[in-house]
Amino acid sequence: MINAAPADAGNIPVRAMAGLRHASVPKRVVVTGFLVMAVSYMINAMDRQVFAPLLPTIRSEYGFGLQESGLLATGFTLGMALAGLPAGYLVDRFSRKTVLVVSIVIYSLGTLATTLASDWVDMSAYRIFSGFGEGMQSAALFAAVGAFFNHRRGLAFGALGVAFGVGNFLGPLVGVHLATTYDTWRAPFVVFGSFGLVAALIAVFAVSRRMTERVVEATVSTATFDYMPASPYNRNSIALAISTAIGGVVIYGVLGLYPTFLINQLHYTRADSALALSFVGFGGVAGLLGGWLGDRVDQRNLLIGSYLGISVVGILIYQVQGALGWQCVFAFLMGVGTGFVFPNSSSAMQRAVRPNQVGLGAGLFVTSYYLLAAFSGLLFTALVAAFGWRQAGMWQVTVLPLIAVLALAFVRTAQFNNAVRQRSH
Repeated sequence: MINAAPADAGNIPVRAMAGLRHASVPKRVVVTGFLVMAVSYMINAMDRQVFAPLLPTIRSEYGFGLQESGLLATGFTLGMALAGLPAGYLVDRFSRKTVLVVSIVIYSLGTLATTLASDWVDMSAYRIFSGFGEGMQSAALFAAVGAFFNHRRGLAFGALGVAFGVGNFLGPLVGVHLATTYDTWRAPFVVFGSFGLVAALIAVFAVSRRMTERVVEATVSTATFDYMPASPYNRNSIALAISTAIGGVVIYGVLGLYPTFLINQLHYTRADSALALSFVGFGGVAGLLGGWLGDRVDQRNLLIGSYLGISVVGILIYQVQGALGWQCVFAFLMGVGTGFVFPNSSSAMQRAVRPNQVGLGAGLFVTSYYLLAAFSGLLFTALVAAFGWRQAGMWQVTVLPLIAVLALAFVRTAQFNNAVRQRSH
């Protein structure tokens, strides 16, 4: 059995009190619930990643320009950003499971609707609608998992990162295969959207509220958090939000336009570009290691090292411009970098706020990560149009991470809520 004791119980919302009547949750319930949530997150990743390798085909059919295509490639993250804070508010006050299931239905319907688009406005609206559901899911999922696995939050988020990485790996490969087999780019959107609806139905029965509604536990019942700022919008959370926002611009600038770069600049085939992109997801499996380390070392320093690594990989991708084999290696390394940044940024954001504010912390992370990311494709294509791929890659993927490093210099991990554990030793 897995046991947890509530912390800061006086601030626990009414929604959570029912879940506290069960002092423990059977391991089979935890394993089943976590697996179902992880699979739903994997489908989320497949939905996101299938668009990029098919973008050249979609662009050709509709006659979209390069900058219009760039905005489409990453514009769905605007919906995610818009969902972040409202979803964070909801999961702190209502059933996280309900928010989770509804969000899966929303992004699945958005994925299905993409096939019905008649022009750029239609497609943008469906992409943003899908992103809104994905943002809701991220906030609910990370709030639920972060609260339940409080003392192993980084590792749990890393495990979710593995699921997301698998989705990133499979999405381009399976998507291009389905598009080729059925001779239409719409086929993978129908398949992935349908998978999402099935996952939502399974979650209704397989994910227990005893797991999703748990509040943050404490190492000792007398633990207090008076040493932390009362507001969720404090020095640590704001500094993390800035670095996270920059990370979103960098990472989605790569993910959204990497296949276009490979096809237009290096003259790869659609299949080869999808293969290279899939290695980003393969590298993302390193999120398990990144999350594990985040529970054991100073997260600020770990994030600084991760951003510096991404900066170096940007040089390899856009300046070296190697052959397919090397691009797969570079893409893998980029995936490793994202696998370290994503779970540690998310868990650090929750640790930067008091335990009863984890929903707001999760929502702030989602909004920070995805708001500017929505325009990362537009920025990248504007830089490409003005300076070419090499200079665009230099500014957006190599220089921007250094600004994230500067923001992280203001983070003080001694004021994280998991510092209580260190005090109790």
